[in-house]
Amino acid sequence: MWDDAKQLNAVAAGLALIAAGALIVGVLAWLFRQPVFEFREVVLMKPPVRASAAHPEAVIRDELSGTFFTMNLDRAQSALTQVPWVRRASLRRQWPQRLEVTIEEHEPLARWNGDALVNVNGEVFSADFEGDLPQFEGTDARSAEVTARYREWSTALGPLLLAVQQIRVSPRGGWRLRVTGPSGSLDIELGRDEAGERLARFIAVYGRTIGTLARAGTRIDRVDLRYRNGFAARVPEFHERLAKKARAA
Repeated sequence: MWDDAKQLNAVAAGLALIAAGALIVGVLAWLFRQPVFEFREVVLMKPPVRASAAHPEAVIRDELSGTFFTMNLDRAQSALTQVPWVRRASLRRQWPQRLEVTIEEHEPLARWNGDALVNVNGEVFSADFEGDLPQFEGTDARSAEVTARYREWSTALGPLLLAVQQIRVSPRGGWRLRVTGPSGSLDIELGRDEAGERLARFIAVYGRTIGTLARAGTRIDRVDLRYRNGFAARVPEFHERLAKKARAA
């Protein structure tokens, strides 16, 4: 090989091309990091409703580094989703020094286990919220299922003028509701199996059972639907009278 001028020339040409390529890459890498390509403008495409408008910009400006060419957009999106109320974020470069940020916010549906929130997509998140919301309780893995049940059962109970205020699913899978209506609150024990079917049967007979009692002035505060051919109801005044008699005796 060393005696072959053509091969030596070919090797030299190849090495020269590699060196030139490396030089070009180095020059471009240096050029792309220059301040002239830094973002000068961060624009929120839609003003946030719940998140602070200044917070996403601060995340981009203070916590993330890079220029038009070198900023890691995946990292930027991940950082933005840590901002309270931000569910998703997308970023778009706009030549030469503009970064456009689009934010999708959480829409709260209910409180989750007392110290968190769940959004309309059934996702658990943390944020401060002062308004009134239904209460959900359960493991985080079941948040989407609880959300779906809330929608289903709210629709079914609506014609009875009953609103779902609380849903609880126990670690063993038992379901319990608290609803409110013209006669006050009512706890509904559904159990683990066929919860939806049990509630549907209860709704079908509500008018001629609980509804009739309510119209007659008898308030029911709890029903247990875990029976094959019926349900049990608790009349608080009846239990109070029994307790008074027991104390008197």
